[in-house]
Amino acid sequence: MDDLAAEAGRHRTRRQRLAIELRRLRDLAGISGRDLAHRIGMSQSKVSRIESGSVIPSLPEVAAWGDAVEAPAQTRELLADLTEAAFTEMHTWRAALQQQTHLQDDIRGQEDEAQLLRVFQPAIVPGLLQTAEYARRVFSLFDPPYLEGDLPMVVAARLQRQLALYDESRKFEFIVTEAALRCRPGPVRLLLAQLDRIATLSTLENVTLGVIPQDAESAVCPPHGFTLYESDSSTIDSFVEVEVTHMRLIVRDAEDVATYRRQWSLLGEMALYGDTAREFLAQLSAGIRATAR
Repeated sequence: MDDLAAEAGRHRTRRQRLAIELRRLRDLAGISGRDLAHRIGMSQSKVSRIESGSVIPSLPEVAAWGDAVEAPAQTRELLADLTEAAFTEMHTWRAALQQQTHLQDDIRGQEDEAQLLRVFQPAIVPGLLQTAEYARRVFSLFDPPYLEGDLPMVVAARLQRQLALYDESRKFEFIVTEAALRCRPGPVRLLLAQLDRIATLSTLENVTLGVIPQDAESAVCPPHGFTLYESDSSTIDSFVEVEVTHMRLIVRDAEDVATYRRQWSLLGEMALYGDTAREFLAQLSAGIRATAR
């Protein structure tokens, strides 16, 4: 395993390591989960979820846990370090693709647990809105590259993710810049078909599309795209996924998630919606056709 893969592995295990350490300390102190919950003002079910690793406790909660079990100072420092590390997971593309052909099933699993998905893309059409050919072209440009023979499987898995758009019990919100809409990983006809696809999907009741024109006054300037996975479940925390050139970042810290929510709100102020957005798409398509002649 190379250095990047090893680093990604370390970040993936810190969440479980924190859970195991908290459970170990409670057991050593001879305190039941119910008693601990009472001492730190937390529900017993949340204590169980923390100890199973399904929920990451906040730093104040970890500090209260340490107080309740009378953990030594050195152990409390370790708990704080593990907690901070657990809130940001790093998964390098290289390491992930060494272990499996593609990540679409993993991403679909994340999406299936969210009641609301908010996707901002400044550079490319979001995967959930891509046509099959657009997706195939995008995957063919990926670095590290996919094997040519694997591309049909990867594209099919991405299209499988898109079935969720037709589940009316779930909501999807997209904000896409004009630059992303103009991204053309193939011939003009490919882009025109893609724009038509976006306009069609934007008519679904549970799908909201925001388009930011190139000449819109900026209220915020995020340097990269991001996806907010929002959940109102007591067993699943909301989180943010950020994709950069060499890895995916999963951000779970409540304050960091709140930062992305503020950015989303500001981006929404810059965007066009509904019929106005679809008219913008139609004009963009007309301009591209005229230029291509």
